[in-house]
Amino acid sequence: MTGAPVKETTMPRGKTIDTHAHILSEETMRLIGREAPSIAPKLTPIDTGFAVLEVGGVPYRPFPRGGWDLDTRLADMDAAGIDVQVLSNTPQTFLYDVDPSLNTTLAALQNDQIARTVVTYPDRFMGLATLPMQAPEAAAEELYRAMHGLGLAGAQIGSNVRGRNLDDPALEPLWETADALAAVVMIHPTQVAGQDRLRSYYLNNLIGNPLDSTIAAASLVFGGVVSRYPAIRFLLVHGGGFVPYQFGRWIHGWRVRPEPQVNLKESPEAALKSLWFDSILHAREPLEYLVASAGASRVVLGSDYPYDMGTLDCVRQVRALSISEADKDQILSRGPLALIGGGITQGAA
Repeated sequence: MTGAPVKETTMPRGKTIDTHAHILSEETMRLIGREAPSIAPKLTPIDTGFAVLEVGGVPYRPFPRGGWDLDTRLADMDAAGIDVQVLSNTPQTFLYDVDPSLNTTLAALQNDQIARTVVTYPDRFMGLATLPMQAPEAAAEELYRAMHGLGLAGAQIGSNVRGRNLDDPALEPLWETADALAAVVMIHPTQVAGQDRLRSYYLNNLIGNPLDSTIAAASLVFGGVVSRYPAIRFLLVHGGGFVPYQFGRWIHGWRVRPEPQVNLKESPEAALKSLWFDSILHAREPLEYLVASAGASRVVLGSDYPYDMGTLDCVRQVRALSISEADKDQILSRGPLALIGGGITQGAA
């Protein structure tokens, strides 16, 4: 499984590109239900704009209409000044806890549906695949199919696989393939650590999500994955969790302690500088700090659409930063195109 896909994109320069947006269409729900009735996603309307989403008996609310309705999504994008969204599946349908062969099928059908949406609206959408991470060989094969056969740019994966960190040796086949393909790999928190202490105040999301993203990033950096596979473009959502604010501690710890050096024989500084971060921080000061510390060339627009912990003010928030107009354009357009557009190949759904 070698050879990178031809890197072509029809996206013109200057368009505002949202790198972090989720979708779960009604057709995808129907197809999952056909293959696995017991975990079929179900929508129970709350009102005309929201529903309760249930996957495998676990409810999530509120799930906004734009999550499944393209007309609503496109109208929201237009109102927000977002020209293009990079579509990825909802984290509720990672499904890493189901039978590996079943999730291989379910991941493929989700990817087919994302690709069909991209083909139908080529000037509005790009896409990332979901992968059956509990089956690393199958995940590698699906990533190859998604990029070469469907024209997707890479994959969105969870921050852990049923509690296993992303430097687990079992995942090496996936990293080898992702590196050969120069894939985008967006890390999204799931099944976050420390849930026994995060049950109140929505802390499982407010703290748990950035915490688990940080653990994932640290595992990839100190596990040597980032260094061994330099062609993979790792994107950390929600502003990178706590990574941008503790990178000095990581570098210092590597210098003075033997434990961080077990699998990483050089300072983590270079690996940290290779990471990408989305802009979802919900406040001007931390976003300006992220741009100053990581560089505008490593920060890309994200909305986390359609969830309530995302924002459709994302373009306005970037425009309001006290940074140069060139850096704003980098975050809104040129950076996302360099990150995501570089992984697009010609494919047919």
